[in-house]
Amino acid sequence: DLIKSDYGYGPTGSPPKIPGGATLVFDVELFAFQGEDISKAKDGGIIRRKLENGEGYDTPNDGAQVEIDIVGRVGDRVFDERSVEFELGEGGDKNIPKGVEIGLEKMKAKERSILTLTPEYGFKSSGCKELGVEPGDELTYEVFLKKFEKCQESWQLDAEQKLDQAVIFKDKGTKYFKDGKYEVACNRYNKVIEYLEHEISLKGESEEKRKSLLQAGRLNVAMCKLKLEDWMEARELCSKVIEEKKDVAKAWFRRGEANFALNDWDSARTDFATTVTLDPSNKAASNKVILCDQKIKAHKKKEKKTFANMFDKFAAIDKHKEEQEKLKKPDTMNNIDEWTA
Repeated sequence: DLIKSDYGYGPTGSPPKIPGGATLVFDVELFAFQGEDISKAKDGGIIRRKLENGEGYDTPNDGAQVEIDIVGRVGDRVFDERSVEFELGEGGDKNIPKGVEIGLEKMKAKERSILTLTPEYGFKSSGCKELGVEPGDELTYEVFLKKFEKCQESWQLDAEQKLDQAVIFKDKGTKYFKDGKYEVACNRYNKVIEYLEHEISLKGESEEKRKSLLQAGRLNVAMCKLKLEDWMEARELCSKVIEEKKDVAKAWFRRGEANFALNDWDSARTDFATTVTLDPSNKAASNKVILCDQKIKAHKKKEKKTFANMFDKFAAIDKHKEEQEKLKKPDTMNNIDEWTA
């Protein structure tokens, strides 16, 4: 590579080795190259390489209308090539994986980039039969952002507008949930929480509506998380509902489901029993209490057996040690001096 003096050491040079005005010659060997990690966790799950710079400074936000061209590959095989328009956050409805949506939030209009996605940011362990993607496949997408229209941020709306938008997002989430698209539904329900969680200016009926929508948003996200087997997040969301209002049977039941999946059967039993107290006709909760009792009993039995086996093992080890120590000691009866007459 040639570097002119203007980009090197200039007219003064770097005496005594480099004279002023010198053109520099570098022999560069590139051993490895990796693009920019744009995953939020910085776990290498989404790597971006720009092919063409975009225009301006704006980038799409969650809820923006985007129009893109994509070419998806597994290795050298093209599995998806099309133009598609959708609302950011609802790409799953168009078989656009989460990693591409996150990548789009970093792109400018007219930008073309290569996105490499690990399975966690692609189609995960389920794959995508419709597109011929196997479970656990690593994906590469070439994405061209043709244009986008940003969605208003929550801070740009007044309190009543936030309420209206929250209702829209809740209805969208319910539609996607019924269609079995739990990740997309979760995204829309999360917007309800985002819009209303920190809103403090409402009064009277509007404030009651806000509380009701926020509670529903949290419980619905928790249900999505249960479907997606994200037990910890589901439990945390239900706990927030319970902290604010302790008589919500759904919150206790769903937290019980999360605790049960985490093998915390004692906590799960408490949650299910509380559900029954609040809603005596809830047969599912009653059955779960019985199931928890069975799990707790089986666990204690297994624990008792494990400890019994452990004690037997330790006793055997101690006995073996004692026998070894005896063998090391001399037999005093064989070393008594005999008196001679």
